[in-house]
Amino acid sequence: MILSEVKEISILASAEENFRGSKLFLPETIRLVEVGLRDGLQTVQTPVSTTQKVELVEQLIECGVKEIEVVSFAHPKVLPQFADALDVMAQVPRVSGVKYRGLVPNVRGAERAADCGLDVTVALASTDEAITKKNQNATVAEVLAGLPKIGELVKSSGSQFVVGVANAFFAWGSGITPQETRLMCVDAAVEAGADGIYLACTTGMEDPKQVFDGVREIRERHPQIEVGIHLHSRNGMALASAITAMQAGAHWLEGAFGGLGGDLWAPGPPEVLGNAPFEDLVHLTDLMGVKTGIDLVRYLEVVERVQQITGWKPLSSVMSGGLREDLIGENIIEDTTTEEAK
Repeated sequence: MILSEVKEISILASAEENFRGSKLFLPETIRLVEVGLRDGLQTVQTPVSTTQKVELVEQLIECGVKEIEVVSFAHPKVLPQFADALDVMAQVPRVSGVKYRGLVPNVRGAERAADCGLDVTVALASTDEAITKKNQNATVAEVLAGLPKIGELVKSSGSQFVVGVANAFFAWGSGITPQETRLMCVDAAVEAGADGIYLACTTGMEDPKQVFDGVREIRERHPQIEVGIHLHSRNGMALASAITAMQAGAHWLEGAFGGLGGDLWAPGPPEVLGNAPFEDLVHLTDLMGVKTGIDLVRYLEVVERVQQITGWKPLSSVMSGGLREDLIGENIIEDTTTEEAK
């Protein structure tokens, strides 16, 4: 029996003890990263005010969210929604245990972000040439070559360095991403000094098996690196992919309030391009006993506030279908009886 099989049996045995005899392997805890303030608000045409952004951050903290991607340092002419990035970082509350993340698209963005107090700085590298040219006006090789300089700037500022591999599994126009291309980006991120790497399900067209294999290959290839999954919902498989990511050993999952977000130019209407709804991730992990430290009921108030601010109708199942608790009580059957049945 090989060592990996021994470890797998040990993990499964531990899981059975931890989850009341269930043979479904899941971790005891998972980190959930809220990206709505960045990947969500970038799709809202009218920029949300600095005051409202800070208000949302405060609400997220109150319901237990510990990792918040709050700003982007893309050029204000490209994304005016984040022209106030430095102001937002100057005004967000500093709370023990809460980490603020920010996205930097290139070296210049990393220079702008260097002294603003980010706990985690994220750089992106897409696997696809055409998409990289459109989003970053560079080749994949050029983006990867720039990662060491970004990493150097990030580390010198005292921030952790995370690299997101965009289009990790599928790219519009090109189709399924070859494993060797994904691993080329992963290896370049490791060589640039990344503390963590997330695989971005950018198109929402990946499947749960791809996600499992993608996470597992990084855990085995670079065991010192923390691994996350950034989820989108286009094909309806985001929650299934969240489960397989956890089974493969992912350290964190990413989603956005109400499923808001997505690439600005991607094919399809906004409602199919969004991120995985963060509240569905919280609901999923709550029901299966995976601890996140997030109060779902209070978080749903954040989703409602986002809808008030942006006009975005939440895409989540929990917002439309409710909680189990909502369907328990003496009057539930009577209250749902139709007039025709009466």
